[in-house]
Amino acid sequence: MRQDLEELQLKKLKATVKRAFEKIPYYNKKYSEAEVYPEDIQTLKDIEKIPYITKDDLRESYPFGLFAVDMSEIKELHSSSGTTGKPVVSGYTEKDLDTWAETIARGLTMMGIGENDILQNTHGYGMFTGGFGVHYGSHKVGAAIIPISTGQTRRQIEIMSDFGTTGLIFTPSYGIHLAEVALEDGIDPKELGIKAIGFGAEGWTEEIRQRVEELFGAKAYNIYGLTELMGPGVGVECSQQEGLHVAEDIYYPEIIDPNTEKVLGENQPGELVLTNLEREGMPVIRFRTKDLTKITYEKCGCGRTHGRINRITGRSDDMIKVKGVAIFPSQIEKALLKVGDAEPHYMIIVTRPETLDEIEVKVEASKDIFFDGVKEMMAIQTKIAKSIENETGIRMKITLVEPKTLPRFEGKAKRVIDKRNLH
Repeated sequence: MRQDLEELQLKKLKATVKRAFEKIPYYNKKYSEAEVYPEDIQTLKDIEKIPYITKDDLRESYPFGLFAVDMSEIKELHSSSGTTGKPVVSGYTEKDLDTWAETIARGLTMMGIGENDILQNTHGYGMFTGGFGVHYGSHKVGAAIIPISTGQTRRQIEIMSDFGTTGLIFTPSYGIHLAEVALEDGIDPKELGIKAIGFGAEGWTEEIRQRVEELFGAKAYNIYGLTELMGPGVGVECSQQEGLHVAEDIYYPEIIDPNTEKVLGENQPGELVLTNLEREGMPVIRFRTKDLTKITYEKCGCGRTHGRINRITGRSDDMIKVKGVAIFPSQIEKALLKVGDAEPHYMIIVTRPETLDEIEVKVEASKDIFFDGVKEMMAIQTKIAKSIENETGIRMKITLVEPKTLPRFEGKAKRVIDKRNLH
């Protein structure tokens, strides 16, 4: 079985590398400089000869430098947030949209969602990929989709009740918030008839999953994906809830040591690297996700044989995911420098006192400002908060501190203190 899968993966990998080399100048130059050519890929292990690609490479190619087809063939465009400069753009042909729908459809099937279900999708519809992947996948399994997107919490609860929603898609923190608002209004979420929940897009613990399941009286399944590769659907949990099945005929997974960049074996924790095996519009080959996990190829209790990755437990870079949004310290820095009355010395403290993430940014005030009085300090805090919100899309608590009181770093600055228990 695995031998058949590996033969298929190799066939698709060869075709993908050849296509990227011939159609995308960026890959041609990168591979030629590394002296790796399509004909060098004769076994799956030969993928290790190919250089990695990172978010920076994707940004350098902004907006359409990694497209392998003419713009007339691109039917949809998405992008991630512009974390440290330009955003990452993702382009899809008609076939790519169908492939994306296929990966989510498999996940929904594992969750028990089918043509008799009504799926309420609270993921955002917009440039982010979250809402759309689920939307297309639900069409493929024949479920009715409610594209309600994020927010309107009381309306969400009313619709669940009135429309007879049976499946829910949300970030864990928003799901718990939904349930708590329902309880405040005298509605027991367990009585809404939800039978399956798909969630992801932020860090969470098993305790959080249990809380979600207790509140709604339904199983909650982890969904993993990223804009660079396609969107959600790279991996989804089955009924066993013991790791996410990777659609290995569509994505080729590797686990590497983030420091040495060497490929690791089964059940060894490291950084996940992914390769598109099916994508027409924008093939991404050996992308370093920075997400930390491990993979097993043991047959699952559900009977499926595709490899399973563990829940993501961290990052090999300084990105933090809060409320489903990726934030880099560099964004905070950029926002601070725009304000001008603060020093670029700051600490980001992330907590989860109950179920929702909270972020506090401690910022050193400039010498002149710190001794100006409370009114001026408050005005600067407001100014900084607005600048950070414009940059990241998230409201944060700002605390101004005295000059020279935050730690200084000789090596790589450790700007983030994440006090959430995500393990």
